[in-house]
Amino acid sequence: MRRTTRGLPYDLVGKVAVITGGTGGIGNATARELLRRGAKVAVLDIHRETKQIAEGLSATASMGAVADVRSRSEMQSALTEVVDRFGRVDIAIANAGILPTAGSLRVTSETAIESAFAVNVVGVVNTVHAAMDELIKHRGHIVLISSVFAFLNGMGVIPYAMTKTAVEALGRGLRIELAGHGVTTTTAYFSLVDTKMIKDGVDADPIVGQLLNALPPPFRLRLPPETVAAALVDGVSRRATRVIVPARWTAISALRGVINPLLDARLSRDPSTLKVLAELDRPNRHG
Repeated sequence: MRRTTRGLPYDLVGKVAVITGGTGGIGNATARELLRRGAKVAVLDIHRETKQIAEGLSATASMGAVADVRSRSEMQSALTEVVDRFGRVDIAIANAGILPTAGSLRVTSETAIESAFAVNVVGVVNTVHAAMDELIKHRGHIVLISSVFAFLNGMGVIPYAMTKTAVEALGRGLRIELAGHGVTTTTAYFSLVDTKMIKDGVDADPIVGQLLNALPPPFRLRLPPETVAAALVDGVSRRATRVIVPARWTAISALRGVINPLLDARLSRDPSTLKVLAELDRPNRHG
């Protein structure tokens, strides 16, 4: 059994990181932060301009490959391209994710639910699996993007919350399964980040905004992608088990067994919350 690498400093200079969903938002900001700290980056995305976007980050230290995380074979082919270009993979960041349109589970389409699980769960597993041999070979590091919805009530976005809870479970399991190989895992929990996904799925929907009013104002702040990217890369550099941004969510995560039953009970009796959920339960509310 090899000695664990948990807690040891992890020098990013020269490391090769693969990041899915890296053409925009958190993924792109993380790619730029890794490059700034001396790593090489491979951006994987379904965007047809992925290669050009990656080349715009760095002509020598960045590459792009078009790949769909829902396909294990496409992910494996993309990882082969990365190894051919950079010689290795040290870090795998499973960032790609989608947010279904808000609505009660009753009115959320089967397609929307299946798509959320295909990208947010199966896609994450495919990313990790494709990179696994390289990560074991180089005693590397995995980053999984969960969400504060892993420990908040997912009312109105239940499928999304379920997928992020699954990602958290994956991170816990991998942490133990791969410890003997010297591979470490960071699970990241972010609140509302100022990305296109949040703008389209949250900010553009006034009903969702009303639902978020159940949270204290400090928890509704939008975080710049650069802020969470810096925190995420800091976590990688010290092989942290968890990264939570904003940090104020840490206490809620730690005390979820006590807080969640109390909060759920309050929300189930709150007239304003029930009114908003009634609107989200209306079929075809988007026309």
